[in-house]
Amino acid sequence: MDTTNKPTSTTSRSKFSKTFHKVIPFKKSTKSLSNNNGFCLLLPHDNKFKNSDTGNESRRHFNKLVDNAELRNKAAMEAFVAKLFATISSLKAAYAELQVAQFPYNGDAVQCADQGVVDELKAISEMKRSFLKKQIDSSPPHVTLLLSEMQEQQSLMKMYEITMNKMEREIKTKDYEVFSLKKHLVELESTNKSLELKVNSSGCFSILDNVKLSDLTATNFVTVLHYTLRSLRNFVKLLVRDMVNAHWDIDAAVKAIEPNVVFSKQSYKCFAIESYVTREMFDGFNENDDNEDRFQWFNRFKKMKSISTMQVLKENPRSAFGKFTRAKYMRLVHPKMEASLYGNLSQRKTLNTWQFPDTAFFSAFTEMARRVWVLRCLAGGFEKEVSVFQVRKGCRFSEVYMESVTDDGGGEDLRVAFTVVPGFKIGDTVVQSQVYVLPGRR
Repeated sequence: MDTTNKPTSTTSRSKFSKTFHKVIPFKKSTKSLSNNNGFCLLLPHDNKFKNSDTGNESRRHFNKLVDNAELRNKAAMEAFVAKLFATISSLKAAYAELQVAQFPYNGDAVQCADQGVVDELKAISEMKRSFLKKQIDSSPPHVTLLLSEMQEQQSLMKMYEITMNKMEREIKTKDYEVFSLKKHLVELESTNKSLELKVNSSGCFSILDNVKLSDLTATNFVTVLHYTLRSLRNFVKLLVRDMVNAHWDIDAAVKAIEPNVVFSKQSYKCFAIESYVTREMFDGFNENDDNEDRFQWFNRFKKMKSISTMQVLKENPRSAFGKFTRAKYMRLVHPKMEASLYGNLSQRKTLNTWQFPDTAFFSAFTEMARRVWVLRCLAGGFEKEVSVFQVRKGCRFSEVYMESVTDDGGGEDLRVAFTVVPGFKIGDTVVQSQVYVLPGRR
């Protein structure tokens, strides 16, 4: 009975042991246990967590989790800042729209732009609330960055569009101003020409009304000289203007008058043309008719200084003044010059018949001629001889005999390039000439 049941019990235990091993792991002890030869159930030992390799792996996993959290926070913060700046850009664009809508005022545009500013301010306020509550990572950072970039570009495009529209309006305004100024300039030029004609036709000179022949001084002569030079320079301006309108090469004309002079400024070239006119107009100034005495010259001066130029020429075209005017025009205005400036020789042909052209150019010329003639009449009234002198080119500049027409040069060794206005001698008194000077060679 016992023999029969024993194998059955052993077999049953063996099956149970195999089944139990499948569920709970067993490990043989390396140490000697008690004397019984049974087995020992070993629960999971603490060395499983103290093993070096396994611990390092756990720490790496933990550090990786920490690093990922920091990266997520950093990415979220960068995305938040980008969104903040994009919103500020949108606010700037909205404010710019508001300014544009106010000037000029547009009620509907102002209301719309004002609402845009309010919306952007609300967006910034909402972002502040999210930041304080640490709720800045509601959406994926890369999506927020992309949307912020798009918003930034849209705001920039809007700003560029606003600026471009503003500049286009300013250009239209400036174009209109330029057009108005040009129109006004034409009107002023027309008015100035009319005034010039009136001044030239009247030519009244009342400064020396009360002067007597016995009271003549060099100061009186200088006063009339300045009166004469004003008319002469007005004529030079008119001549240069007509040259420009006729497409003359001004540089070539100046070089023909003064070929070896270098001008430091473009505006100084007009002095060469002025020197040409004064040289022709004052040529023969010292030649007086021996049959005329001081009293006759002075009476002629009193009459000519306060009478209309054209009136004198029409009343007696072959008078001494009429002959003087005709001769000076023929010498000063060359036929080729007249034809080039005005396309014909009608003024010269009219003069050949002892009549006088009724043109703005000839009116300016005759007024200049009348004033030169008035100065010549006054010179004839002086008891002492009045003579004209030109300064030779290359002479050292002297303040006693000369006056520079420019402020250039300072204390340098100045040399006369050419005489612009001749000087005069009244006995021992010198009236300075006006010269164009250049630094001397060293």
